[in-house]
Amino acid sequence: MKEKRWIIRKDYDIEVVDKLADSLGVDKIIATLLVERGVTTFDEAKNFFRPGLNQLHDPFLMKDMDRAILRINEAIRKKERMLIYGDYDVDGTSAVALVYSYFHTLHMNIDFYIPDRDTEGYGISFKGIDYAKSTGVKLIIALDCGIKAVEQADYASSLGIDIIVGDHHLPGETLPRCCAVLDPKREDCPYPYKELSGCGIGFKIVEAYMEQKIGVRLCDSDSELTVSQKKNMEMLKLKLLRYLDLVAVSIASDIVPMTGENRVLATFGLKVINTCPRPGLEAILTYGHIEPRSKEDRAGNPEKESYFVKDLNISDLVFLVGPRINAAGRIHSAFDSVRLLLAENREIASQLAEEINNYNSERKDLDTQATDEARRRLESDSSLAGRHSIVLFSEDWHRGVVGIVASRLVESYYRPTIVLTRSTDDLYVGSARSIKEFDIHAALEECSDLLEHFGGHKSAAGVSLRPENFDIFVQRFEEIVARTMPPEATVPEIEIDAELRFSDITPKFLRILKQFSPFGPDNNVPVFVTRHLESNPLQPPRVVGVNHLKFSALSSDSPTAYPAIGFQLGEYYHRVSRQEMFDVAYQLEENFWRGKTETQLNVKDIRFAE
Repeated sequence: MKEKRWIIRKDYDIEVVDKLADSLGVDKIIATLLVERGVTTFDEAKNFFRPGLNQLHDPFLMKDMDRAILRINEAIRKKERMLIYGDYDVDGTSAVALVYSYFHTLHMNIDFYIPDRDTEGYGISFKGIDYAKSTGVKLIIALDCGIKAVEQADYASSLGIDIIVGDHHLPGETLPRCCAVLDPKREDCPYPYKELSGCGIGFKIVEAYMEQKIGVRLCDSDSELTVSQKKNMEMLKLKLLRYLDLVAVSIASDIVPMTGENRVLATFGLKVINTCPRPGLEAILTYGHIEPRSKEDRAGNPEKESYFVKDLNISDLVFLVGPRINAAGRIHSAFDSVRLLLAENREIASQLAEEINNYNSERKDLDTQATDEARRRLESDSSLAGRHSIVLFSEDWHRGVVGIVASRLVESYYRPTIVLTRSTDDLYVGSARSIKEFDIHAALEECSDLLEHFGGHKSAAGVSLRPENFDIFVQRFEEIVARTMPPEATVPEIEIDAELRFSDITPKFLRILKQFSPFGPDNNVPVFVTRHLESNPLQPPRVVGVNHLKFSALSSDSPTAYPAIGFQLGEYYHRVSRQEMFDVAYQLEENFWRGKTETQLNVKDIRFAE
């Protein structure tokens, strides 16, 4: 196992922590966690712990939103054919499902389109535009893609087709010439929040359209509304809520920051999923062993709102929903994912979920085979040893799993990694994944003259290049990584939020800690360190599953022994068994098993006393 650096956060002002603890009536550990997340005042804490839809920004602050809504209004008024176009991943398919399902209630002359990963690749394709032309489309709304589709936008325009781009990726030097380009990352876009998912952009389009139809905006002050406007506001909120489950799935799966608007949208999206899930999500969750509560249980516990036997959180969406929805686009067709998310009939949803789960099983086999082969090459090829980066190519790897393989190699070797295969048009295509300290998008920018296409963000990107450029690209990419990556970045770190004693883990502490959710980037599950622990001899350690360590941890300052699970930490079994004293870096979590919930330590690393 690769040794990890333990970095205890100290990037906060202790006076601010003390003042916040006093104003909120909480202990200093809770106040520290808040300040680390940028929450420093009573009002900021109130908004953090009590997210509300009124905290969402005015969608018309987004550059070109007024133009987008005008063009959609025109299309509906003239009964023009519209096409909702999206990427083939979870973010793209959920965005298409959201925008299509709303406008389909207003406008029957509407269709949706997802490009084929193998024959069209990422983004707006010429084939997709040809399809739009052949079916009489006059307006394309492109979601989670399009910000770099300069040539495609010109081609569509030559065919008499307008495009509204709704993207969240970094723009290139030139924006596509469209009737509207919605992207908060545009340099000239004043929208206050820059980290929406692609589906989040789609939601803002729907929000803007609803607001101009109903005549109120979520950001309007309640005190300034008339009685009639207040009724309209409640109607607006109810109508928007039904789409937030899709936004929550996209936020979880696309790993965007869990801050600001994303945190509000995810909070309400989870509430929708947990109380009134759409048939497609309920059907796919059954394959993650998430079952609905029985009718008898619901009748016997009317105060319990949860539809399922346990409350779902962001991690459930990340691990149970996201990979399955992604699998359709990786193995077969992402049209199936959209159909699943749009399904209103439970029987149809169940059939689609079964097909998609089968695709996911096939995907698992393919990515396991490719990952194993990649690891064998890295271990056996001496020319790859000591390199700062990993770039691998194989014609035999399935295009739909190269991103997963790259992620697995980053986990194992902790280096910026690019994994490529051959496309049907004889290009090398694949995915790039990075470590925390390295901006892989910036590195690809320096190689742009060797690439046919690239796009993404600092931690992940898609890339394509001609075979004759491969060797020089590998060399230049390695030189860039070696030159720009700090030496300490090659050792993975565990960022620790605070030191904690077991005696600090009170019911009040756990109750407040739970309110920090939903968790995600920039609001990760807090990591604590507790020192001078030992294994509980009454519950001996054991290795379970594939090298996972289960034990019970004891501290001299508390009578409570906490169950602990350390994934991939089985190598510590013997030392923990010998009752050596150790420090543990961990997250506190609720473990639901056989109808019971208990607090356990999710152990990230163990250090033994010298």
